[in-house]
Amino acid sequence: MIIMKITEIRKLSTDQLTTQSTELREEIAELRRRLHGGEVQNVRVLRNKRKDLARMLTVLSEAFQKEAV
Repeated sequence: MIIMKITEIRKLSTDQLTTQSTELREEIAELRRRLHGGEVQNVRVLRNKRKDLARMLTVLSEAFQKEAV
């Protein structure tokens, strides 16, 4: 489990950000399914992945705003 830092995320291109955000969404959905099934005991993993996704979406929206201006 690697927590991505904001500086690492800002270095990525918008294409890479969109692909990684979709991958993270799939991982989060799988973790939620496994959590409700009782397979996963560590909730912190899910929390960290959600925070990573939020960071990526924030940087992605900032990039889109820069392109629009």
